[in-house]
Amino acid sequence: MADATTSLSMSPQLLKVAERAKRNPSERILALARFIDEQALDRAYHRLRKDAAVGVDSVTVEQYGQRLEENLRTLHRRMKAGQYRHQPIRRVYIPKEGGKTRPIGISTVDDKIVQGALREVLEAVYEQDFMDCSHGFRPGRRAHHAIKVLADAGWTGTLHYILEADIVSFFDSIDRKMLMEMLRERIADESLMRLVGKCLHVGILDGEEYSEPDTGTSQGSALSPLLGNIFLHNVLDRWFENEIKPGLRGRSVLVRYADDFVIGFERADDAELVLKLVQQRMKEFGLRLHPQKTRLLPFQPPRDGGGKGSATFDFLGFTLYWRRTRRGKWMVGCKTRRARLRRAIQAVSEWCQRHRHRAIREQHAALTRKLNGHYSYFGVNGNLRSLQQLRFAVVRIWRKWLDRRSQRARMSWKRYAAVLELYPLPRPRIRVQIWGP
Repeated sequence: MADATTSLSMSPQLLKVAERAKRNPSERILALARFIDEQALDRAYHRLRKDAAVGVDSVTVEQYGQRLEENLRTLHRRMKAGQYRHQPIRRVYIPKEGGKTRPIGISTVDDKIVQGALREVLEAVYEQDFMDCSHGFRPGRRAHHAIKVLADAGWTGTLHYILEADIVSFFDSIDRKMLMEMLRERIADESLMRLVGKCLHVGILDGEEYSEPDTGTSQGSALSPLLGNIFLHNVLDRWFENEIKPGLRGRSVLVRYADDFVIGFERADDAELVLKLVQQRMKEFGLRLHPQKTRLLPFQPPRDGGGKGSATFDFLGFTLYWRRTRRGKWMVGCKTRRARLRRAIQAVSEWCQRHRHRAIREQHAALTRKLNGHYSYFGVNGNLRSLQQLRFAVVRIWRKWLDRRSQRARMSWKRYAAVLELYPLPRPRIRVQIWGP
């Protein structure tokens, strides 16, 4: 079990709960609902994004905050009296790769605050239980930590075979009854459990169509990532680390980020066995691995000292592959996944087209934010070439749409060079050290 990281903004009372949960990993904890007081609701409100989308009541975070004390007092009173009801969530769709969309549920500000306060309490307990293999949506952990674990495993020879897994519609498939049973293994406060139930059993307003699904948790909810982690902690993490891994013939490593996970193996027979066991395990809990996106593949450096390593695999927006160090040794490298790079370039092109008539200063500020945001995530050592490809594309795209603002005043490359001198686009630089000192 990992040394848990707790939130620095957590109340002293919740810190005591976290310490107790860590000392007694099998104890069921009572009297947790009392920690969702007005101060906890206030902390949850101030964690909300001020530009967050509105729910079914059309109230913005800013509007809610104009009478914050009164609103929080009323909300807390309703919760204590058992009168709180989660309003239906508003469903919207965000684009995915391949022209597909992902459904997202947007709650009202009241409900977002309750979810945030409830998450704070549950996190105090479960951060003490979660294992090192879990990296997604946890305090003090990022996707880069998951990538680093895989890179480090490459040095030890644990990544000769990779099980790349994809759970079909994970958040929509979570069995709520099983989830509540899992929660009761640690939570003995039925008041808190009823509140969790109210946040789970909510209606969905999709345009003018209203429905009440009986499975899943709403993506977009502040509580959903934590509940997903709790579910997979029981279904996958604890099962693999305690029951499966000790019985394997070679070394192995599980790395999970929310519902995305890969397992590395030293031996092919272990990989084949675990694939079958994972498929059975998922079926037992109402989950299913995607038949086309779940695969076993060899992942080994060349044995003759030349050429390229066998296969590559994608994880968290990166492609992992074998590369040589300056001293000639083989190690796991990572670069931006091609589809992600194409999507980033396409997004910039569409933005420049839509906003080509805005002032150059405004366009420059927006493009700078986009590039810096991309560098912050993908700016890992060994990935400089992918960052340079993006900047090169953005430079050309910006000139293209500035040139199309007017047929009279064309944006020649000479004139564009003067623009870039006044408004330089940020150059790529490495911001995250995945390996090395």
